Amino acid sequence: MIRRIFPTAAVLLIAAAASAQTRPTIPTPADVKPGSITCEECPYPFPSSYLPLTLYGQDVRMAYMDVAPQGAPNGHTVMIFHGNNFAGFYFGNIIEALRKEGFRVIVPDQIGYGRSSKPIIPYSFNDMARNSRAILQSLKIDKAMIVGHSMGGMLAARFATQYPDVTERLVIYNPIGLTDGRFGRPAGSVDEQYKNALGATYQGIRAGLMRYVAHNPAAWNPEFENYAKIRYSWTLGAEWPRLAMVQTLINNVNYADPVVYDWPNIKAPTLAFGGAEDMLAGTPKVFQDRMKFLADSIPNGNGKLHLIPGLGHVPHMEDAAKTLPPLVAFLKEGAR
Repeated sequence: MIRRIFPTAAVLLIAAAASAQTRPTIPTPADVKPGSITCEECPYPFPSSYLPLTLYGQDVRMAYMDVAPQGAPNGHTVMIFHGNNFAGFYFGNIIEALRKEGFRVIVPDQIGYGRSSKPIIPYSFNDMARNSRAILQSLKIDKAMIVGHSMGGMLAARFATQYPDVTERLVIYNPIGLTDGRFGRPAGSVDEQYKNALGATYQGIRAGLMRYVAHNPAAWNPEFENYAKIRYSWTLGAEWPRLAMVQTLINNVNYADPVVYDWPNIKAPTLAFGGAEDMLAGTPKVFQDRMKFLADSIPNGNGKLHLIPGLGHVPHMEDAAKTLPPLVAFLKEGAR
């Protein structure tokens, strides 16, 4: 049986009130201009390519970075899935570390994110997996190692079960969705969530990202701050209502489509990986226990666990020197 652990509403309200009383007010930056919802101003580390798709009768395009190996290729490809509050642009140092080892690296922006189209459609992990597979097919890549961070970790699990013959190795990196939350709270109203999303402020956006360093607020750095400003810039543009609806629809995927039941059906060698102090599951202890459960759920002894003490939800942005070597080492094992 899968345990479901949730803070009570009262505990959350008390914690939020205490935090608000002790945290200084952050002024809204005056230098942020309206940003494109297709992320034209975002600092991508490599150029984007585009794959045309038709989804639910709508013509869209899916952006991705296709980065060649530096030096002699090792004959393997790594595809990396981003989290919900990002797009592929925050993986620069991971891409560099992998390409130096001879990997080809593919980093999609899922539909609804980054430089990809923002259609109003019923989003799902199944569609995201299929769209990602379509990129590989368009590039004539038969197999890939899959790395998924945060919400991308949920997608990576789904991809591995949908396309086991494609998935050589799997890294589920600081995932969310470690429990099935549907029975701890009722589904919310999309319309109410949309109204709340429309009212996004810089302070709220920044606070949302600050959860990633809740274990150590000093880990907040200029890169995190820049991403907070990027997200805030979207709210200033004329197309924000569309993006707010897209984000609302996607946020409900995590609730409606849990992947905890996918783990026992994963066939690829799998690494449950990340920062040990991740607070998004409630406490680091809950996160650590669930990551161990995840690794133990992979059949035939194919699951491994590697958690890095002192780091939180986005370790490669906190401390690349500690994060990248074990990640690369696991993938290199499959390239021998």
